[in-house]
Formats: sequence, structure tokens, C-alpha cells
Amino acid sequence: MSLVNLAAGGEAENPLIPPIPELVIGLIAFVIVFGFLAKKLLPNINKVLEERREAIEGGIEKAEAAQTEAQSVLEQYKAQLAEARHEAARLRQEAQEQGATLIAEMRAEGQRQREEIVAAGHAQIEADRKAAASALRQDVGKLATDLAGKLVGESLEDHARQSRVIDRFLDDLEEKAEATR
Repeated sequence: MSLVNLAAGGEAENPLIPPIPELVIGLIAFVIVFGFLAKKLLPNINKVLEERREAIEGGIEKAEAAQTEAQSVLEQYKAQLAEARHEAARLRQEAQEQGATLIAEMRAEGQRQREEIVAAGHAQIEADRKAAASALRQDVGKLATDLAGKLVGESLEDHARQSRVIDRFLDDLEEKAEATR
């Protein structure tokens, strides 16, 4: 309608100012839409924003709690690891000590067995030496009596006398042998 008025040569109206009826209708529509938005939409928007803020703050709190818990678990893990290392070192030390003790016991047992074998060997040698000396005395005595009997021309069969003569003769030989050493 304003173009028609301009074309008719009527009074010139300002094109930036709308007509009053349009201005009133627009203002009423704006108030209705703004009221509807303020009553229905704005509480929902505020509710969603509040939930989002709480979720973010809760997420931050949960993250901080999780970080604190993770730090606690890490400290426990480090403590358990240090304890396990200490236990392993202790077990290794005990094994080394037990090994050294076992080696010492085995050496002592070996030494004892060696000494027993050596002592048994010495005893056997001494017994064999005495048996050989006794057998040698008898053989030498018999040979000496046979020889003396042949020299004298009569038998020297008296056993007691033979034993005394032989023993005295062999004792003299042993004394001379020891004196020359």
C-alpha cells in the first residue's frame, strides 16, 4: 500500500518506519513467541545446560578420583614390587648360605670318610706287617734250627728251647737294624 500512496503522489512516508498496525501486530507476535520460549523452551534449555554442567563437573570429579585411585594402585604396585625384589634377594641369599653349608658338610663328610679309609688301611697294613713278621720269625726260626742241627750234627727239636733261641736271635737282629738307622 505504501507504493500505491507514493505513486498517487500522496504524502511521503518514511520507508524505515513500518505502519502502526503492522508494528502492533509484530510486537504482539514477538511477545507471544518470547513468552512461549521463556515459559517452555528456556527451562528445558537451562535444564539441559545444568545437566551438562553437572556431567562435566562429575566427569572431572570422577577423573580426579580415578587419577587418585590410579596413583594409589601405582604406589601399591611399587611397594609390592619392592617387597618382591627384597624377598627374591633374601631367598637368593638363603640359597647361597644353604649351598655353602651343604658344601661344607659334604667336605667334612668326605674328610671323615677319607680318614676312616686311611685309618682302616693303616690298621690293615699293621696287621699284615705283624702277620708277615710272625710268619717270617717262624720260617727263619725253622731254617735256623735246621741249619744249627746240621752244623751241630744232632737234632734241636725241643720246641721251647727253639722258640727262646729264635726270639733272642731275632731280637738281637732287630736291635742292630734299629741302631744302624
